Amino acid sequence: MNRLSYLVKRAAKMDYSAMLRTANMLHKKTGKSRLWLMADMAKCAARYNAGYVDYKIAEMYRLNDAQRATQITRGISNSIVARMNDKKFWHFFDNKTEFNELFREQVRREWLNLTTATEAEFAAFLQGRGDIICKPIDGSSGQGILKCTPEDYTDPAALYKRLKEAGIGIVEDKVIQHEAIAALCPTSVNTIRVATLLGDKKEGIVYAYIRIGNGKVMDNVDCGGMAAPVDLETGVISGVGANKAGEAFENHPMTGKRIPGTQIPYWDEVRAMCLSAMHRVPQVRFVAWDVAITPDGPVFIEGNSFPSHAIPQFAAHFPDGIGILPRFEEFIDL
Repeated sequence: MNRLSYLVKRAAKMDYSAMLRTANMLHKKTGKSRLWLMADMAKCAARYNAGYVDYKIAEMYRLNDAQRATQITRGISNSIVARMNDKKFWHFFDNKTEFNELFREQVRREWLNLTTATEAEFAAFLQGRGDIICKPIDGSSGQGILKCTPEDYTDPAALYKRLKEAGIGIVEDKVIQHEAIAALCPTSVNTIRVATLLGDKKEGIVYAYIRIGNGKVMDNVDCGGMAAPVDLETGVISGVGANKAGEAFENHPMTGKRIPGTQIPYWDEVRAMCLSAMHRVPQVRFVAWDVAITPDGPVFIEGNSFPSHAIPQFAAHFPDGIGILPRFEEFIDL
């Protein structure tokens, strides 16, 4: 009865119009019938807690049941977060000023809390600065982030007013990235997403992916960027770049730089920094750290208490169809 109740509730919550749009898109891509695709999406929703986005980006339509069972779908990811992360402590990661203060040694850049700073304090902060990055206090997926250059500082009062009206809560120095990482795409700071887990079986790094921009200021995959897997032992990019549209790139489309085989500088330092930081708030056991590589070593951009499951789910990262869920099973029971 419990299983039947779950299936009924799941069916009631399905976005059938979005499923139909996805089925139409996949019909054109694969030639499979829309009816089969709709039925298969419903099956994956019931059996694997997979949404239509999961179905699309993991290319579940080409997988058998054994392969599908290894994918980290939205439902599975949400259940891991709910089990591992005490919501009362999320604020240390969700609030950017709290994060910057708590991890000041790893952030290693100057910043100002614009929600409490006066116009005069903001003007003083701008003195002698290069580019600054302006963020909402609790934004995600790169939404609402602005870059300001010294040309914008000629009228600090006007800029202060504009940023406040835009909902900006923190301004900080722009990170200057290592030339080896900038070579992949110079328009964005290309960060390494390193996920750590204080598991019941063991603790450590579950996965690492480099996120690479594609012409915009942000490297986020929700802003058109791509991601590629990083070998946890060597720090070498071990696979192609892939985006949410299902495209895969051995060479970056803007720069022509080959993605697989690129060495992440300071990889030992990256690992050590994340493995140390994961103990700082032990009530939040599953964290995805966004790490930038500067000429002087790694720095934190932010930490995520509700990590997106999309990046480690892209089908291009698993040519054999086996997803990343077995890696999580090394740390926790699922």
